[in-house]
Amino acid sequence: MPAASPPPDELERQQLLRSLDLLDTEEEEVFDRVTRLVSRLLKVPIALFSLVDENRQWFKSRVGLDVMETPREQAFCAHAILQDQPLVVADASSDERFADNPLVTGIPNIRFYAGVPIRSSGGLPIGTLCAIDDKARVLSADELCVMIDLADIVQKEVQYRERLAVAGRHVLRSQSVLNASEARFRSIFDLASIGIALVSPVGGWVSVNRELSRMLGYAPEELQRLTFQRITHPEDLDLDLDLLAQLRSGELERYTLEKRYIRKDGALVWANLDVSAKRNEAGEIEYFIAVIKDINAQKEAEAALSTLHADLEARVAARTEELHERELELRSVIENANDAYIGLDQAGVVTVWNRAAEQTFGYTALEAIGVSLDRLIIPDTLTGAHREGMLRYVTTGMSTVLGKRLELPAVRKDGSSLIVELRMSVLELHGQKMFSAFLHDISERKEAEARREYESRHDMLTNLLNRRAMLEMLPIAQARAARNGKSMALLFIDLDGFKAVNDDFGHDAGDTVLRAVASRLQDVVRKTDSVFRLAGDEFTVLLESMSDTFGDARQVADKITAEVARPVALDGASAGVGASIGLAVFTPDGKASAEDLIKEADRQMYEAKRAGKGQVYPLP
Repeated sequence: MPAASPPPDELERQQLLRSLDLLDTEEEEVFDRVTRLVSRLLKVPIALFSLVDENRQWFKSRVGLDVMETPREQAFCAHAILQDQPLVVADASSDERFADNPLVTGIPNIRFYAGVPIRSSGGLPIGTLCAIDDKARVLSADELCVMIDLADIVQKEVQYRERLAVAGRHVLRSQSVLNASEARFRSIFDLASIGIALVSPVGGWVSVNRELSRMLGYAPEELQRLTFQRITHPEDLDLDLDLLAQLRSGELERYTLEKRYIRKDGALVWANLDVSAKRNEAGEIEYFIAVIKDINAQKEAEAALSTLHADLEARVAARTEELHERELELRSVIENANDAYIGLDQAGVVTVWNRAAEQTFGYTALEAIGVSLDRLIIPDTLTGAHREGMLRYVTTGMSTVLGKRLELPAVRKDGSSLIVELRMSVLELHGQKMFSAFLHDISERKEAEARREYESRHDMLTNLLNRRAMLEMLPIAQARAARNGKSMALLFIDLDGFKAVNDDFGHDAGDTVLRAVASRLQDVVRKTDSVFRLAGDEFTVLLESMSDTFGDARQVADKITAEVARPVALDGASAGVGASIGLAVFTPDGKASAEDLIKEADRQMYEAKRAGKGQVYPLP
């Protein structure tokens, strides 16, 4: 860490610094007001008026820092006083001058620093007005101007202290030799660049210098006919008199205050008043010595800054109110949204849970907020994938979920399942990722879709697969047969005597027979085979993975004819039907299409019909 070199005029600078009586003194509002303004206007946590002593930097005024001083070799300000322009360090951790500085690597973790040198009337730098932040940042041109203006206020106060110290020394020295050196005293008194007056114990002006006359707009003889009470603003008079009373009683040796005088032309002028008492050997007050500095320009600057600050605060307040209103509006929209809204932090913990989420999943907001989402609504089978997805996005920024509309299973508090449509987005706030998810319960819609899909492929009377399903499945079964090297067969079944059942017993009885036949067909075939109802009393059976094609198919067909021929019990009666069955076989090397198979099985079924009831064709 390279320490800053001392300025070439270091000895003179140190002598001046000690003569100003600023080091190791109490806090003063004139400086504290400025550092507070720096902190507020630049929005930095630390603002300092720092004096660079021989071996340390000592803070005359400080905001956001507990210590009173730090070693000079660590001081950023020791670098700043070497420059003619403000020193601005955007990121101290990447600046070779400061990267290993204990104030950077440790508390207060300085990243941003801006320091404006404070100079004496002769241009000697005694310290800086500085702004410090623990985050790297860039200082805008307007912010730099604010820093320079505020530093000018501090610098003028320091230079005033400098002149006051010189004048005070001259005045006190003159007092000791007043009788012998009246001319010398009068020269200093009249030529001083600040107002000086000798005031009688009762408040009348004993003697005033040229600068004070100019400041107040009165000729010296006019002032001497007045008291200071007459030309003090009424609102400032009580404090002045109270301090003067303490000075008279010996409670104070001197006092300083800012007050307003009323000029001869009626205008007000702000002044910094420093009053001490000249006592005789008996301790009685002979007169007061008042040193009066015109600070009207400073006050105007402070008022302008105050107005600016108030304007900025008003804008911030208005913006904050606007954002608050928008936040309330957004909260209301979210809270009353039809869809469940869930907010998550980057660890997957719930931060927001609206009313629709309560209704959808059964958890109250009090139960859900602060709990990991995978412990609430994610099925056990998806918990691992959810955690991996969250971790992958936080570490790599890659996601398969964000910005998409997905349909996913979920669980309610009572353990019941549902299907939700998910839309999730992410927002980065203060370096943390926040996830927003809208979830809509689509269970009824999915059930309706499944029901429509089922109904489109099933016969509602018998619950068997229908013609559409057969047309979809046959090509797939043929491809499977070609791939596996095993034959398949299609059985086309038409019931014998079914019309007589309808005619004799009615259509309800006919439906009972059809359901009984459907059940018997399913009992005969294997679970890997499929049974279809095409229409009326026509059925088909798809037999797969057969080794002895015709033999296996005929064996199943014979079982079917036997099962179908068994009487079907009706209310107080029974009905009997038979089955005529046509076979069509597809071998692994066959070229027949699905339509060809259906036509062949249908043709063979008509052959069986013509041969008589309960027949299976082709014959062996």
